[in-house]
Amino acid sequence: MAEKKKIFVLDTNVILHDHTCIYHFKENDIVIPIVVLEELDKFKKGNDQINFQAREFTRELDKISGDELFNGGVSLGDGKGKLSIELGKEFSEKLKNTFMEQTPDHRILAITDYLLTKNPKKDVLLVSQDINLRMKAKALGIMAEDYKAGKVRSIEKIENSIELIEGIPDSLISKLYKDEEGIPIEDFNFGYDIKAHQYIILKGENSSALAHYDPFQKKINRVVKEKASGIMPRNAEQTFALDALLRPEIKLISMTGKAGTGKTLLALAAALEQKKEFNQIYLARPIIALGDKDIGYLPGSAKEKIGPYMQPLLDNLDVIKNNFGKNTKNFTRIDEMIEDEKLIITPLAYIRGRSLSNVYFIVDEAQNLTPHEVKTIITRAGEGTKMIFTGDIQQIDSPYLDDKSNGLSYLADKMKGQDIFAHVNLIKGERSYLADLASDLL
Repeated sequence: MAEKKKIFVLDTNVILHDHTCIYHFKENDIVIPIVVLEELDKFKKGNDQINFQAREFTRELDKISGDELFNGGVSLGDGKGKLSIELGKEFSEKLKNTFMEQTPDHRILAITDYLLTKNPKKDVLLVSQDINLRMKAKALGIMAEDYKAGKVRSIEKIENSIELIEGIPDSLISKLYKDEEGIPIEDFNFGYDIKAHQYIILKGENSSALAHYDPFQKKINRVVKEKASGIMPRNAEQTFALDALLRPEIKLISMTGKAGTGKTLLALAAALEQKKEFNQIYLARPIIALGDKDIGYLPGSAKEKIGPYMQPLLDNLDVIKNNFGKNTKNFTRIDEMIEDEKLIITPLAYIRGRSLSNVYFIVDEAQNLTPHEVKTIITRAGEGTKMIFTGDIQQIDSPYLDDKSNGLSYLADKMKGQDIFAHVNLIKGERSYLADLASDLL
């Protein structure tokens, strides 16, 4: 039996998240409320990702425009439904009694409510990334759901990135310690496929080892704890993370973990350890506006405006500098690298248009990026570039992203198993007992 066609009404934030969203609803029909076009007009100017999405959607709409958009809809192609734009509608008595103001959200609800009344034999659903709007819709008896395209199904595998494999013969673990070339994976007889660059804790009856699967050599090799820029890993997860950061064959890394687990510090330490291998080191992070205020509202010069956002990155750099000691060459060398722009600490938006060839590129707080933003960054990587995305998927500042829809989770999920990609989730906080306790309990 064929599935009943549905009508999906799209909120503005869905389009600002993904300008290609209208093509992700299979054979179902799409309705864009006219108020959404009004809201998109406010976002067309600017250099942020949402401005790009607004402009691209407007261009896409222009390609398929016609009178039918306002009268029955325009086909989106084979196997797709129709796209139409719905003009504003009168509030029903139910809406009038519930909402006093005709805000954009309430006008979207009025159009959805109208379509529901007009199409009693079809399912009409409001699609929004705004939880409050979805709750309002459900209170009115309107079906509502989050935008699902680009969402990972489960974050369990992202958070459990390291395999613990028990029952390994002690003789095999002993051999692993002696053989620097590694041991063929068939010798371990794991009983299931190990993904490329999977990090593993092997346990025997009386011994254990930290290990890594090399997809090129098809061997399991031992991971040795080693320093980078004077920073020594403090636990197994940090040891694995540093190993991935220093492996030249791994070109793309996602590192997740709560605050204080050492994600940014390890990435920066590894970058400085390999400074001779790259033309530049970029350390960037997205700027999340305070409330509804852009950084343009903040006082001071451009450098003063972004200073507070960049300070956590400078703090990590200071940890490494102080670890070397003030009277050492390495301490002064870091300052020289910043002055010579060999090491650049910058807001992510400021790297637009720059070449990313032979660059060690660290993107901090990547959980605040959309999947499209992450894709845009990665597709600009030139020859010799290594990219690291770090963040805490449980600490998201964007109101329209969650642990399953953010770009960092999407990256870790979609790239899993690729031969140049590695993912490590850091669990144990190493900043301090106080920070670790607060992260767990508050």
